Amino acid sequence: MASRSPYWPPSLPPRRGSAPNRGCTATTADGRPCGSPALVGEPFCHMHHPDHAAEVAEARRVGGLRHRKEATLTAVYDLGDPGTIEGAVRLLHIAALETLALENSVPRNRTLVAVASTSVRVIEVTDLADRIAALESAVGLDRARHEADEPAFPESET
Repeated sequence: MASRSPYWPPSLPPRRGSAPNRGCTATTADGRPCGSPALVGEPFCHMHHPDHAAEVAEARRVGGLRHRKEATLTAVYDLGDPGTIEGAVRLLHIAALETLALENSVPRNRTLVAVASTSVRVIEVTDLADRIAALESAVGLDRARHEADEPAFPESET
């Protein structure tokens, strides 16, 4: 049986000038410690390092613009929650109108076909949901009417 090398497991010497990464020493706006890892050999993370202040400010500005743009588009297009049927239908309607305004092309026509196909599917799902609700309502009424007259599971006579 072969013996292991005296150098196993390999241990690498620490890199010259590197210190263990303890974390950012800055505090957040509410006074808690930052908690992000510090940059190598620095006391601050990327967000709190003074050398990166301009980059961080620009990133915050762009992020704010995106949120404002989202709110503006929601208001302009009168978008509801796309997670609801009404919101999805509204979004399909907007997509169809915006696509129709484009110059005629193969991608435009494919998009229109996709919008039409999805619209048909939404109509089918909505119709099925309405039918299920009507059936559940009818069964619920019958169930309430029968529960007063006889138990749902009558005891068997044996």
